[in-house]
Amino acid sequence: MGKYLLTCDTAVDLNREYLKEKNVPFVSFHYNLDGTDYKDDLGETLSYEDFYKKIDGGSMPVTSQVNIADALEFFESFLKEGYDILHLAFSSGLSGTYNSVHTAAEELKSEYPDRKIIVIDSLAASSGYGLLLDAMIERKEDGASLEELAAFAEAEKLNVQHWFYTTDLTHFKRGGRISATACAIGNFLNLCPIMNVDAEGKLAVQYKVKGKKKAAKEAAEKMLENCEFGKEYSKRCFISNSGCREDAEYLAEILNEMFPNIKDGVQIFDIGTIIGTHTGRGTVALFFFGNKREN
Repeated sequence: MGKYLLTCDTAVDLNREYLKEKNVPFVSFHYNLDGTDYKDDLGETLSYEDFYKKIDGGSMPVTSQVNIADALEFFESFLKEGYDILHLAFSSGLSGTYNSVHTAAEELKSEYPDRKIIVIDSLAASSGYGLLLDAMIERKEDGASLEELAAFAEAEKLNVQHWFYTTDLTHFKRGGRISATACAIGNFLNLCPIMNVDAEGKLAVQYKVKGKKKAAKEAAEKMLENCEFGKEYSKRCFISNSGCREDAEYLAEILNEMFPNIKDGVQIFDIGTIIGTHTGRGTVALFFFGNKREN
């Protein structure tokens, strides 16, 4: 079996240290904040807390997807070292990054005919994307070949369930997810939309509930309804949050009690700058393996 690397991008919302430990290189998005351009380096240059504080103060960051030139430079550095590459990309339903990295991979195949490059559209977001990557890392460590791991990812990606809720609708209005009227009414009435990611990797609002504690309980019920083996669920479960750790911990407490066999307990991560630009502070997202996503 030839040597290969599993790679990703910075919308994966896992810890930088974990990716380094597991030898998973990542290609970076970019963002502009208050007139300064930043490379998204998973919170190393600008901490996530400082990022959300700037948003709280009125800053409006703008993100830039990974472009073809970025992807060419990223991939070629490993191809030159003799590695094959399996790249798991952020959902094509939420970004054009998959198209960029796929185009770059096709260009490089002719220049490096002895090397293999496979790009997979995760159709996943945030730490749901991270949950799929984590499962792939485990299988790679168990000896899966590049082709075996690619087949696993394709078979499992729509089984990664995503359920989100937020306490602040302002940034969802900015991104066109809800109308200005719905935003104003929702914020006034303390409504929290319950959202998921569908089979096309797109964010969809399902319904609204009043208050974040009610939203957390609804998310837990969605896990019970959709996860593998109900309360006997024993795979990993991730939560990500945009500057609202206490809300994430509240949900984790509910889940750890409801699903006592979760592997290693519920793990909590930060929503990084790329997705955080579009959510602002106050979003909690739940991810687990379960029923195949449908539209």
